[in-house]
Amino acid sequence: MELLTGAVVVLWVLVVVLGVVVFALARQIGVLYERVAPAGALMINQQLKVGDAAPQIGVETLNGLEITAGDVAGRGQLLFFLAPDCPICKSLLPVLKTLQRAEKDIEVLLVSDGGTLEEHQAFVNDEDLHQFNYAISEIVGRSYGVGKLPYGVLINERGLVASLGIVNSREHLESLFEAERMGVASIQEYLGGGSVSGDELHYNAAEEPAEKAK
Repeated sequence: MELLTGAVVVLWVLVVVLGVVVFALARQIGVLYERVAPAGALMINQQLKVGDAAPQIGVETLNGLEITAGDVAGRGQLLFFLAPDCPICKSLLPVLKTLQRAEKDIEVLLVSDGGTLEEHQAFVNDEDLHQFNYAISEIVGRSYGVGKLPYGVLINERGLVASLGIVNSREHLESLFEAERMGVASIQEYLGGGSVSGDELHYNAAEEPAEKAK
């Protein structure tokens, strides 16, 4: 009887100790969660930087529409570079659809290259992308310095690159818009204390093409 009582006491002590340990771990996880900085799109680009005039390149969409990548016409434009065989790209398509509905002043242009026309058309049909302009153009990707997919370039209403980078998650994609609203090149730069001034991001866009033409 005494042995059974002792065993019960030991078990209760272990339960209490376990409860304390779980509580302590929960507190530490909460502290770590608060300290983890929000992740932004990873800026890796040797050709363009925030504040540059966006290259304007004419493309034809899958439905035969002639448009210009980089020509915002007073609105804004998100160039989203993707591929039919890119799983991460596919996972972000619902986010793009939500963004297109939420960001009324932004035109979303999907850009891809490689593969056959039939593969891209099947991709559009399978993923229900008919609400987007979809262009196949290798030169657009090269002009915007795209090395890895998925990649996003947000161009503001003045035709300047507002933010850009590799976008592997919803958070990365949304960070392009947050960086533009905050007037910084990227969320990482903001967290590091750097920023792009309003003059740099919103200077007279007509001056940039003239400088590049020299």
